[in-house]
Amino acid sequence: MTSIRKWSGALWPFVCFALLALLLLSLSRLGFMAWYGERVTANQGWGVMLSQGLRVDVATICWVWGIAAAATVLLGGKQFPGTVWLWVVRILLTLGLWLLVFMEVATPGFITEYGLRPNHIFVEYLIYPKEVFSTLWLGHKLELFAGLLVGGLVLWVGWWLSGRCVRDLRFPRWYLRPVLALLVLVLVVLGARSTLGHRALNPSMVAFSSDATLNSLVTNSTYSLMFAIDQMQDDTLEWTSAYGKMPETEMVERLRKASGRPAAAFRSDSLPTLSDNTASFTGKPKNLVILLQESLGARYIGALGGLPLSPNIDRLAQQGWFFDNMYATGTRSVRGIEAVTTGFTPTPNQAVVKLNKSQSGFFSLAELLGKRGYATQFIYGGESHFDNMRGFFLGNGFQDIIEQKDYQNPVFTGSWGVSDEDLMRRADAEFKRMHAAGKPFFSLVFSSSNHDPFEFPDNRIELHEQPKATRNNAAKYADYAIGEFFKLAQQSGYWQDTIFLVIADHDSRVTGDELVPVQRFHIPGLILGGDVPVRRDARVVSQIDMPTTLLSLMGVSATYPMLGRDLTQTPADWEGRALMQYEKNFALLEGSRLTVLQPDKPAVAFVYDKAQGRSVPDTAPVDAERARDALAYLLWGGVAYDKHLFRLP
Repeated sequence: MTSIRKWSGALWPFVCFALLALLLLSLSRLGFMAWYGERVTANQGWGVMLSQGLRVDVATICWVWGIAAAATVLLGGKQFPGTVWLWVVRILLTLGLWLLVFMEVATPGFITEYGLRPNHIFVEYLIYPKEVFSTLWLGHKLELFAGLLVGGLVLWVGWWLSGRCVRDLRFPRWYLRPVLALLVLVLVVLGARSTLGHRALNPSMVAFSSDATLNSLVTNSTYSLMFAIDQMQDDTLEWTSAYGKMPETEMVERLRKASGRPAAAFRSDSLPTLSDNTASFTGKPKNLVILLQESLGARYIGALGGLPLSPNIDRLAQQGWFFDNMYATGTRSVRGIEAVTTGFTPTPNQAVVKLNKSQSGFFSLAELLGKRGYATQFIYGGESHFDNMRGFFLGNGFQDIIEQKDYQNPVFTGSWGVSDEDLMRRADAEFKRMHAAGKPFFSLVFSSSNHDPFEFPDNRIELHEQPKATRNNAAKYADYAIGEFFKLAQQSGYWQDTIFLVIADHDSRVTGDELVPVQRFHIPGLILGGDVPVRRDARVVSQIDMPTTLLSLMGVSATYPMLGRDLTQTPADWEGRALMQYEKNFALLEGSRLTVLQPDKPAVAFVYDKAQGRSVPDTAPVDAERARDALAYLLWGGVAYDKHLFRLP
């Protein structure tokens, strides 16, 4: 160690901390690999994960401390201001070590929930400290205290160690410093890029298996977070070229054909997906209510083979149009909102709810119906600014927003707002008011009780398990609130004149050992209303098919840019299609055939076995046409967003 210190000279503090960081990150990765030991062994991942993981760790350390190391060669010294800079170095070293360790400590809980290392979702939640801290305090005290304890210990050790490392440093002569600093900077850049190729190191370069969780574990959580933040800065979606390229004419041709519409329905070259659509219902146009359910995946729905937590949805499923194979487009609420209110296809970037160019002039059901005289409304139990919902909605056709501050004397208020039963009672009151005024209406009602830390009123349900505050109990309470709402709705004057959709935004805890865990995208979908036929639909369908189908059931013939199918006019023997975005992986499910796209990798094909809840590699070669169709769907979102093509004329 003495020889290393002598050789490294002024860089010794950085060498010391880099070696410590490499050790800690490697031990952390080993711990996660042991956690998923069977899956690591099954994918022959022990060697590649450790070696490629070390590569990522070196790149991360170059990003965290590289610039400071080069600056130290220039600025450090035993006299003022060199000594001042060494104090800065101590702070940077200590905070850098804290960041690396803290992110690893925060990782187990995130992996348990999302199946991946911290990514853009982690960043987005940090924007809302009130909700996040309340969730941690009420449901994760042990993790919170462990994080604070470990964080404090790392800060103390880092400060002590940095003090030892900066003692008696040897600095180069002044005329050598610029040359040596430039050399260090070159090495830092090479280390950070970790390749001489066109693209710098990114997660796809070290991905090695069809298990998205294991691919994520190859990186470290600081790198994963920094990469996510970098991607979040770019909302042009130009980087989707990493999946492949396609002429826009071919893209449009494929998407028009896949939409099931006749060629004559598309009459605009400037807005390529704009089409004329004739509703199947021909009576007086109806109202529309979408009850978007937080995290209520199929595994919580008895009628879909899940746990017996949904007696009300199971009963209502026998009174309306129930979908056996409905799939969410993503894993976040904003992705579900994007799909059911705009019909926009998912992209590898954030949902359009949060992107800059879609904050106004972006197509939505609210805009379309508002222009036809409908009152348009968003009803929520929490604070509507969360995930930028308020800004997106007000900019795109929603005229009225009801949120937590608008509830008088709610029955129960938790971390995420008032309870679902408060929400549903307010929704019923709003619908009765608008119906009495003779005003047609569209309302999006978004629940929140089924969200960690799972708070809901006492004595409403027979608990499925102990303790009370569990995911399963919260799902059962969400079903209770839905049942109570429809008791009111079915006895109301607005029932016969309204189409209702009950649908989840996404499943909870979307994890698995597949590139895209299809089973965790399976959600309930139920359309109800006075004139809605009773049927059980086995076709594979997507959330993006709901807006078009609802407009048709409402009796609203219209021109719009949505690509979803009108399921009232789609053949019963159609095998179906669903789109799924899981981190940077994109999946097209057609019947049981699954095509998955990853950045900088060729398409891969699987066969999805719903009975087993698993996708197995397809023995047949990848179908080139399916792969091109999948690529068209993936790229179109970026093109339509960037060029403002997803709008009304």
